[in-house]
Amino acid sequence: MWIPTEHEKYGVVIASFRGTVPHGLSLEIGDTVQILEKCDGWYRGFALKNPNIKGIFPSNYIHLKNACVKNKGQFEMVIPTEDSVITEMTSTLRDWGTMWKQLYVRNEGDLFHRLWHIMNEILDLRRQVLVGHLTHDRMKDVKRHITARLDWGNEQLGLDLVPRKEYAMVDPDEISITELYRLMEHRHRKKDTPIPASSHHLFVQMKSLMCSNLGEELEVIFSLFDSKENRPISERFFLRLNRNGLPKCPEKPERHCSLFVDLSSSELRKDIYITVHIIRIGRMGAGEKKNACNVQYRRPFGCAVLSIADLLAGDSKDDLILKVYMCNTESDWYQIHENIIKKLNVRYNLTGSNAGLAVSLQLFHGDIEQIRRDYTSMFTHGVSITRKLGFSNIIMPGEMRNDLYITIERGEFEKGGKSVARNVEVMMHIVDSGGQILKDFISFGSGEPPASKFHSFVLYHNNSPRWAELLKLPIPVDKFRGAHIRFEFRHCSTKEKGEKKLFGFSFVPLMQENGRTLPDGTHELIVHKCEENTNLQDSSRYLKLPFSKGILLGNNHQAIKTTKESFWITSFLCSTKLTQNGDMLDLLKWRAHPDKIAGCLTKLKEIDGSEIVKFLQDTLDTLFGILDENSQKYGSKVFDSLVHIINLLQDSKFHHFKPVMDTYIESHFAGALAYRDLIKVLKWHVDRVTDMEIQEHIHEVLKAQEYIFKYIVQSRRLFSLATGGQNEEEFRCCIQELLMSIRFFLSQESKGASALSQSQAVFLCSFPAVYSELLKLFDVREVANLVHDTLGSLPTIMHVDESLQAVKLQCIGKTVESQLYTNPDSRYILLPVVLHHLHMHLQEQKDLTMCARILSNIFCFIKKNSSEKSVLEEIDVIVNSLLDILLRTILEITSRPQPSGSAMRLQFQDVTGEFVSCLLSLLRQMTDRHYQQLLDRFNTKDELRDFLLQIFTVFRILIRPEMFPKDWTVMRLVANNVIITTVLYLSDALRKNFLNENFDYKIWDSYFYLAVIFINQLCLQLEMFTPSKKKKVLEKYGDMRVTMGCEIFSMWQNLGEHKLHFIPALIGPFLEVTLIPQPDLRNVMIPIFHDMMDWEQRRSGNFKQVEAKLIDKLDSLMSEGKGDETYRELFNSILLKKIERETWRESGVSLIATVTRLMERLLDYRDCMKIGEVDGKKIGCTVSLLNFYKTELNKEEMYIRYIHKLYDLHLKAQNFTEAAYTLLLYDELLEWSDRPLREFLNYPMQTEWQRKEYLHLTIIQNFDRGKCWENGIILCRKIAEQYESYYDYRNLSKMRMMEASLYDKIMDQQRLEPEFFRVGFYGKKFPFFLRNKEFVCRGHDYERLEAFQQRMLNEFPHAIAMQHANQPDETIFQAEAQYLQIYAVTPIPESQEVLQREGIPDNIKSFYKVNHIWRFRYDRPFHKGTKDKENEFKSLWVERTTLILVQSLPGISRWFEVEKREVVEMSPLENAIEVLENKNQQLRTLISQCQTRQMQNINPLTMCLNGVIDAAVNGGVARYQEAFFVKEYILNHPEDGEKITRLRELMLEQAQILEFGLAVHEKFVPQDMRPLHKKLVDQFFVMKSSLGIQEFSACVQASPVHFPNGSPRVCRNSAPASMSPDGARVIPRRSPLSYPAVNRYSSSSLSSQASAEVSNITGQSESSDEVFNMQPSPSTSSLSSTHSASPNVTSSAPSSARASPLLSDKHKHSRENSCLSPRERPCSAIYPIPAEPSQRMLFNHIGDGALPRSDPNLSGPEKAVNTTPSSWSLDSGKEARNMSESGKLMSPPVPPRPTQTASPARHIASVSPSPAGRSPMKGSMQSFTPSPVECHSSGLISNSPVLSGSYSSGISSLSRCSTSETSGFESQGSEQTIPNYSVSEEPMRKESKTPPPYSVYERTLRRPVPLPHSLSIPVTSDPPALPPKPLLARPNNLENSSRRTEQVPRPRPLPRKVSQL
Repeated sequence: MWIPTEHEKYGVVIASFRGTVPHGLSLEIGDTVQILEKCDGWYRGFALKNPNIKGIFPSNYIHLKNACVKNKGQFEMVIPTEDSVITEMTSTLRDWGTMWKQLYVRNEGDLFHRLWHIMNEILDLRRQVLVGHLTHDRMKDVKRHITARLDWGNEQLGLDLVPRKEYAMVDPDEISITELYRLMEHRHRKKDTPIPASSHHLFVQMKSLMCSNLGEELEVIFSLFDSKENRPISERFFLRLNRNGLPKCPEKPERHCSLFVDLSSSELRKDIYITVHIIRIGRMGAGEKKNACNVQYRRPFGCAVLSIADLLAGDSKDDLILKVYMCNTESDWYQIHENIIKKLNVRYNLTGSNAGLAVSLQLFHGDIEQIRRDYTSMFTHGVSITRKLGFSNIIMPGEMRNDLYITIERGEFEKGGKSVARNVEVMMHIVDSGGQILKDFISFGSGEPPASKFHSFVLYHNNSPRWAELLKLPIPVDKFRGAHIRFEFRHCSTKEKGEKKLFGFSFVPLMQENGRTLPDGTHELIVHKCEENTNLQDSSRYLKLPFSKGILLGNNHQAIKTTKESFWITSFLCSTKLTQNGDMLDLLKWRAHPDKIAGCLTKLKEIDGSEIVKFLQDTLDTLFGILDENSQKYGSKVFDSLVHIINLLQDSKFHHFKPVMDTYIESHFAGALAYRDLIKVLKWHVDRVTDMEIQEHIHEVLKAQEYIFKYIVQSRRLFSLATGGQNEEEFRCCIQELLMSIRFFLSQESKGASALSQSQAVFLCSFPAVYSELLKLFDVREVANLVHDTLGSLPTIMHVDESLQAVKLQCIGKTVESQLYTNPDSRYILLPVVLHHLHMHLQEQKDLTMCARILSNIFCFIKKNSSEKSVLEEIDVIVNSLLDILLRTILEITSRPQPSGSAMRLQFQDVTGEFVSCLLSLLRQMTDRHYQQLLDRFNTKDELRDFLLQIFTVFRILIRPEMFPKDWTVMRLVANNVIITTVLYLSDALRKNFLNENFDYKIWDSYFYLAVIFINQLCLQLEMFTPSKKKKVLEKYGDMRVTMGCEIFSMWQNLGEHKLHFIPALIGPFLEVTLIPQPDLRNVMIPIFHDMMDWEQRRSGNFKQVEAKLIDKLDSLMSEGKGDETYRELFNSILLKKIERETWRESGVSLIATVTRLMERLLDYRDCMKIGEVDGKKIGCTVSLLNFYKTELNKEEMYIRYIHKLYDLHLKAQNFTEAAYTLLLYDELLEWSDRPLREFLNYPMQTEWQRKEYLHLTIIQNFDRGKCWENGIILCRKIAEQYESYYDYRNLSKMRMMEASLYDKIMDQQRLEPEFFRVGFYGKKFPFFLRNKEFVCRGHDYERLEAFQQRMLNEFPHAIAMQHANQPDETIFQAEAQYLQIYAVTPIPESQEVLQREGIPDNIKSFYKVNHIWRFRYDRPFHKGTKDKENEFKSLWVERTTLILVQSLPGISRWFEVEKREVVEMSPLENAIEVLENKNQQLRTLISQCQTRQMQNINPLTMCLNGVIDAAVNGGVARYQEAFFVKEYILNHPEDGEKITRLRELMLEQAQILEFGLAVHEKFVPQDMRPLHKKLVDQFFVMKSSLGIQEFSACVQASPVHFPNGSPRVCRNSAPASMSPDGARVIPRRSPLSYPAVNRYSSSSLSSQASAEVSNITGQSESSDEVFNMQPSPSTSSLSSTHSASPNVTSSAPSSARASPLLSDKHKHSRENSCLSPRERPCSAIYPIPAEPSQRMLFNHIGDGALPRSDPNLSGPEKAVNTTPSSWSLDSGKEARNMSESGKLMSPPVPPRPTQTASPARHIASVSPSPAGRSPMKGSMQSFTPSPVECHSSGLISNSPVLSGSYSSGISSLSRCSTSETSGFESQGSEQTIPNYSVSEEPMRKESKTPPPYSVYERTLRRPVPLPHSLSIPVTSDPPALPPKPLLARPNNLENSSRRTEQVPRPRPLPRKVSQL
């Protein structure tokens, strides 16, 4: 049976539990669980990380922990009773763990590793705390470290600041809000602005001395030197180095490491230097021989200097190398460091080139004890302490020092009968009173133990040596009296013995007879001469002698003779026990000299403070002793002396001696009668304040009143103890009289900064310190009343001295902070006077900082939930007195501009925050009764209205994000809790007082506005919090957004008909609230929109306003990231349900549907915009939204905004043409008018004309960059018309020049043709604007199908590419996935008129092929009926699908949706006709170009002829003959009679064109290509014979046929068309065409043409020029070889029949193998053979059209039939070569072509101005290099019989051809002999004279074929492209013609049609 647990409530999982049992709860190790019930070794409960899931788990898996339970029962809350720091650590580390992993994912490696170390450190510290073996101090330290690291990690991770008190987290409910604010502010300030340290310490570690000439031991002396005052400021750090320059005692760190302590901030400046003096121990001269002298001397070696400012720049942990210098003359050694600092280079130089001192230096900041704690290892290992000279800035009372500093300065000595100066050494001893030498009291410096004697260094041959060596003598006080210092002078010989000969001595006593010590300063000592062997051990013999020249007077003459030699020392005493001041001694010995008491008391003020504090207790005893014995005579002077000493302790240097005085008062003071005299003198001074003009003395007295009162109170207590409380009333009367005098003194008013006001200020500063003393003698209430009366006597007028007002407020502040105020009884007495003064200052807006501090302190005493009567009464008083003024103050200070200085701004924020915390504290303390009293207090509705407006405004200010720092979430939540509680109270007042006839719009609007911004606060959006943080907030406060939302709904329902006032104003704010992802809040708020629609319908009959506002706000709010798909569904369902029964349901449904559709698009737009790069999805989404605003919503401003967003996207993606079309949408909305336009987006305020002009120019620029120059020309003309109408000829000229430049670019620059792709987006996972729709996309330059498909898959990474082109079924449409169907399509140009005109260059026509395209085509071959394996043409049909778009391409997007599909079927006969027509057109074009010399060489014509003739000879047209000319077909298809006739005509026409082409070819062919020409002629006769053609004259009428484009064409009616319906051979023998019905292998001229058509149907292989993207079109050669087909297509005849007669059998066999299909499909020139996968891969290498037509993966253009005629490309030869190589055909290699040198664009333009063919796929094969010789196009163009969508916006000057234009597989053998020649003039001249050896004339029995008159086309110059007026072509002579040709007039061109803009 399950039993609720009593004690087992909380535990930690110690082993993971999988929860495999029924109702089991899965737990991980480390989870914390709350236990609800138990049963037989099992617990039931939940994991705290997921409290919603409850289950059972084994009890032995849980380690129980102590916890306390709140709210026992169903909603109980368990709080662990462990240390709060441990609890915080655990939860924080859990939060960090998740974020730490995210740091790794985001590649923030530095923070990742730092946080990892901190987490490990915290875990280690946590273990120490849990073990519980730490001492109290150590535990404090550990907790301090833990919290510091927690705060650091929280700050780094952007988490909240945690308020703490003594390292433990505080509960905001347990303390007042003002205290919470102070804790937060303290931690924030500590984090932001660390308190600058007042003391600093320099760590020095000696590493080594690097010098080349070492070999002797060294002494190194460090000290700090003040170059400004030219004196050392520290003791010395002394260490010894061995002969290698390393420390002698490396095992003792204190011997080579030192800490220079107690440096003040003022001493961290650039003129403080670290000086290093180096002394060597050795021979006199550095270069002497080793055996010269055995005695060692201290000799100067070198000096180094470093400014301490160099250490301030950074942390100098790295070793420093200091340069070591030596003075040029030894006599300057004493000041070498000064010379180096001053850079007097002439006085010193480097000791050696590589001499350097390696030291480690580091500055530490803070208290020395703190340094000890932070750097324990440094102190543990050992470090010597080097003090400052003398006392530090702060003298501590317990400090015991008795140090005498002696500096050996210099000496003056005689030669002593020697010819050279002496080498003088000074030896020093300390001798006690008994004549014994004191041991170990001479300190050379820290780091070295004290010694008994000292030897100075020796200067060579110097009778006036200067040493300046500082020594410290730490002599105990008891040995000081009677001791003296003796200095012995010796001459150091440099001879071999090296003797030191004594020649004199000096001495100085340490203490005078009167007890004074040796005075500080320089002393000139007498050098007493003596013999070398004089014994000085008996000091009594010389102590009687004079020692100093200052006391020499009065001695005998014999002594005077000895004064020629002198020795100078400087002494300085630092002692806490001895004094050098005689006045101090006289005062302390006052009883010995009673007559000197008055003088001593007067001189006390002149004695140095350090002397007084050293003897503080003795001095005080002296003063009170004098007072006791003779108070009448010396009372006033003792009082003044006491005041002086008390004020001395106010000095920061002696501030630490205050406890000494406190201790003296408590323990040593014995003046039981002193209080009478003290009160008397103090009252005397106070009474005379108003009369005195000079107030300095009274100021001193008033400053000292705290300690005076302490002495008075202690004296009275001592008296009471001694007498049993006698004279109590008398004492009270004295105090009362004193305070009355004070009150009178304070109540005096004075204007301005008078002396009186200054005295009042001084008194008020120290008066609060008296309270605690008075409490020792009086009752709390008595003291409170005394203080109340005293503070109440202060003048209340505000025009008095401002400094006095500030001090008065400070006094109030200290009163509130005092012990007196903490008592509730006294607080109730003091509070009115405190509030009175506060109110006065707040009203005047003065001293706000102090007011805020006082208020904070007041509220700190008022704890939350205090129900004590006193607290409630205090709240009453505060509310009545301060609430109004507090609100006004917050409004005032927040409306001021923030100060500019950072310090002032910080103070400003502090003041605001403190006032806010005070207001929140007050409101949180107010109960129902307080609110009711507050509201009842207002007499009129206007007063209440003003109050409510004021408090709502203040609340709005409190909600601002900048009110508190961003990591103060705790403070924000507390503030919000107070605000919502107050609003709930005040909303009742709003309902009761301001509805119906008293309705006030302003106050209701303020209320709703407050509620909305409250809900929208960032700190309340719980969805953004971590789960643990969210759980804590919900447990403590609940979801405050829902509470406020319910309140909004309730208040809205109360409004009734007044709701109309808030429609549509509140729609936007309420919409913003509903977009918050909180389901309960949405359910509450969304119905309000129904209410608004209803009331709007009642008022206006519609809800247009609601609709307009909803739509406007939705766009801005959703673009900010608000809202989601759930909201859209909820909005739709809730409102539809609400309006079900409304009369206006239909229009409501329409509105809801519109808004829902807008949300769909906005959500899609927002999701797309999250992607970093611009892609099609972004652009398509923007287009969808833009069209929605225009068509469905008619929102012009939003429409224009999205036009510009789309424009920016296009510019970023470099879609310049689309950008221009986009901006054109805005341009079309404007007129050429002078209407002024407002400033909008980035446009300034300007007229409509100016903006339209700017737009025109911008659009023209973008059309220019997008190479869409024709569109730019139209806009140029439009704007030129405007300039002309205004006679603005300057701009008109510029515009005409711009227009001209665009014309030039059309003719001169190349344009790349884009591909077009059809893309289907299927499945529900696509965005709304794409879902289940199909589009046609304009590809990028050079982009092929594979690249485009990859790009789309990158944009939609989750999409699946469909592998067929069939329309998908419904299951695909409804699938929860993304499917992409992509294939290429062929454009169908609209401008057929321009494309069919003759004489228009290709670079003009190319624009019309690829622009303004609405229709696209895609072809799919299929077999209808039974498939004929022998001849596929009989049953193979083509399904042609035409896609019609909603807008033409290019446009405002690179893709547009397909609006309509049209599907037609083409029969095989129609295909054959189309193929032949296109090939014939191509031949005509090439012949015409060659004739008019537009070709630079003849290779294209040669290769085309070769391909057509070779294919015809080897069988191609025969397949058409046996398919369509047989009796069976004619009988079964009587309706195709005309088509059969047309096919026959085309075959005949092709043969005629070929013959004429050979004739032209013969004229221009170079000499070395004659063999190829002969081969072509031979093959042509074979072809003719295979077709049954003998002579053209036999079957064609004699009259020549006129070919307008320069190539022969047979008229349709000129060919015999008689055909018997019942025979296969109804044609006469000499008929032009014969139909061999049985012979399958009869030759055909259609093989390659058919195959080329198949290349359009199946894949449209192309001439793969990678540079110019040349591509094939369906208009390929009708007679080309199988190579002209797509690589996956074989010719119509078997390969054996099609093999060239010039090829070997081996080659035939290999060709046959290469063309046969693995599936043994019958060969066909038009229809494909399905290839195996391996072959498909191979073909993909050859060309893009390599996939078989039946493959569903093929793109649209690969399956399309292109009927646009295509010109021959110079790149075909290389393509043929590459295709043969990649196809591994067994044919000889093609020789390399010459490299191209001319401009490709111009060169190709000259070759073929005919319409460029097009393929959707650009191949990867190398381009065929054209001839380097340039020639210019004559502008001739052939007419196209059938035009289809061959599309190009690419290279305008390039003509295109398909691979069918190469001489194909069968022509490989011949093709290899075709060199690349240019047509030059010289060969032409030769040809005109001598006919070629192999020509068409020989083959026709020398019967010349008459050249049709129309073929003699004169060479004309190019007319301007699309001129406005017709131009006549000028005649010219052909260079190879002997007669002049007839002038041919050029037809008048049609008007140019550029663009439908």
